[in-house]
Amino acid sequence: MSILSMLWKNLWGGNRTMLFPARPTVSDGYRGLVKFDPELCTGCAICKFRCTARAIEFKAAKGEFTWSYDPGQCTFCGRCVEGCKTHAIHQEDATPPIYLNIGDLKNSYTVARKTTVKPAAPQQQATPPASPQPPNPAPGGEL
Repeated sequence: MSILSMLWKNLWGGNRTMLFPARPTVSDGYRGLVKFDPELCTGCAICKFRCTARAIEFKAAKGEFTWSYDPGQCTFCGRCVEGCKTHAIHQEDATPPIYLNIGDLKNSYTVARKTTVKPAAPQQQATPPASPQPPNPAPGGEL
């Protein structure tokens, strides 16, 4: 078969490929976009330190903090989720939406710091006063 006849068949023969579905199927163990729950976050910033791709940014201020996530930098390793003790972040099971511009999926939250109430120290029970004891005399002499 000559190259010209093959090109002619390809140009005028129509499409021979199948279109992908709107979203590809997800395999078991897939780790998707990181989602943040500001109600559960304590502002410890462990997720930022565990993120090797630097996709999570954390900026602290006196009464609030800003948490932001850029999925364009994320490697979806899941280290940030494993390190979060309050389960304020998790990963989605679905594939991310289609986006055309850089930064379309970037999320940023400004959260007020939660005031932690220290538990009251348990009150000590009053101990009865000890009975007075006579002082020990010095050896070899009187007081």
